[in-house]
Amino acid sequence: MTKYIFITGGVVSGLGKGIAAASLGLILKSRGLKVVNQKFDPYLNIDPGTMNPFQHGEVFVTDDGAETDLDLGHYERFTDATLSQSSNTTAGRVYLTVLNREREGGYNGGTVQVIPNITEEIFRRMMLSTTETNADVIITEIGGTVGDIESLPFIECIRQMKYEVGEENCCYIHLTLVPCMKKAHALKTKPTQHSVKELQALGIQPDILMLRTETPIDDATREKLALFCNVDTDCVIQNLNAKSIYEVPLNMENEGLGDAVCKTLGISGTSTKLADWAKMVHVFEHPKQHVTIALVGKYIELHDAYLSVVESLTHGGIANETEVAIDWIDSENLATDEAAEERLKNADGIIVPGGFGSRGIEGMIRTAHFARANGVPYFGICLGMQIMVIEYARNVLGWSDAHSTEIEKSTAHPVIDLMPDQNGKILGGTLRLGKFACAVSPETLAKKAYGTDIVWERHRHRYEFNNTYRADLERAGLVVAGVNPERNLVEIVEAPNHPWMLGAQFHPEFKSRPNKAGPLFRDFIAASVAYKGTRADPLQCAEDGNT
Repeated sequence: MTKYIFITGGVVSGLGKGIAAASLGLILKSRGLKVVNQKFDPYLNIDPGTMNPFQHGEVFVTDDGAETDLDLGHYERFTDATLSQSSNTTAGRVYLTVLNREREGGYNGGTVQVIPNITEEIFRRMMLSTTETNADVIITEIGGTVGDIESLPFIECIRQMKYEVGEENCCYIHLTLVPCMKKAHALKTKPTQHSVKELQALGIQPDILMLRTETPIDDATREKLALFCNVDTDCVIQNLNAKSIYEVPLNMENEGLGDAVCKTLGISGTSTKLADWAKMVHVFEHPKQHVTIALVGKYIELHDAYLSVVESLTHGGIANETEVAIDWIDSENLATDEAAEERLKNADGIIVPGGFGSRGIEGMIRTAHFARANGVPYFGICLGMQIMVIEYARNVLGWSDAHSTEIEKSTAHPVIDLMPDQNGKILGGTLRLGKFACAVSPETLAKKAYGTDIVWERHRHRYEFNNTYRADLERAGLVVAGVNPERNLVEIVEAPNHPWMLGAQFHPEFKSRPNKAGPLFRDFIAASVAYKGTRADPLQCAEDGNT
């Protein structure tokens, strides 16, 4: 019988339910169990695909083309899973399905209500991962905070779940905040008590409390919360702030989370094997060198907008035993060539990630020009690849008006454009989403990185390299290093006579893992380390007594 774990949050948002769910997934997987994580979000958008990154952060994309919550990235990176459309459901999707069914006569003229119709649709979607994966354990994170009006149908659904699958097959974990009043040197348990009370009023008694805290929780506080919240003392789990998110699974296991969950669900005969993960964390925390990567984008005020890119840069650093520091640069501030040079001159490598719209584009083009002209390692992802093509067309071919029709529809040289079969579709329908093949050209940076002729990477973009200009660009030296064999679409470009300058139309960050870095990120960081080694640092030389 499949076991079901539900993780809810209380007191405040932003406590890290996603990291907690991912960490638990890793812990249980390391015990030999087949684990699948999923996220249910109470907001009314169908998915986060059309949401502003400042509102929601990054949109994570699965192999089958689902635009999902960024927490699915944590799930995949921690458990090395491949999730799907069924792994993320929103209230908007649930209500849309129910209302469409009502319009089609699916309820035989009956009154459609939150209970049972909405909750039944939530339940149906919660069970999809069970039927699709045959997993031993399904971990479901409920978005938002207990007490939010919009989350009530989801809470009601997981309350009913124990009657559907058996109480012995359900485990409820409630993650709350235990603040510390520093002047009084006292941990405060009342917020957790009230949050649990609210959850109990909705019919759910948590089996495990996970306590997010900046201060270690003493035994007296642990026993008090166990007594007042009606849980066993060994099921009160401290979630102390960690040095990195990669430490959290190790900390949670040391706190007894795996044992508490297995005891609750009647899972026996398993032991945790996290030695490889611990080794990776050790390498991460004890780097041999340091590089600074300039991340030039348009959403830098909210770092979560580039979450998977940042994590993948870290993975590349781990693979090279290198600490990666990110210099966040707003492309709008690179208004002149001089401003770009001044801001970028200390970078060991430059990355331009994806994005939509015209804001900050010229600053990105100046960034690509600076990297190409000065031999600085450059990695362009999606929009960053298109920027690289535009810059090359302008400054090598001399097409000063070269552009993307996303930005300038009247350009005489639309080197980036919509494909003919994309015209006339609704906004979301024009995107190329999900996993596509890329045939990698021999003797290229891409081939060296991947070591294979065909790679599969995930996409989320609307505009493409315009093949009308491919011959001209190649004659001018631009290297087409990867092509989608099905539609002959350019996927990877590289600059000639440059130590490492590569643009990928796909998003390799979605498949990178902390203990198995994406090949392009691994080699980009390696190139940045090499580039840093070619530059003399006068201050360091003086300190070392060298000339």
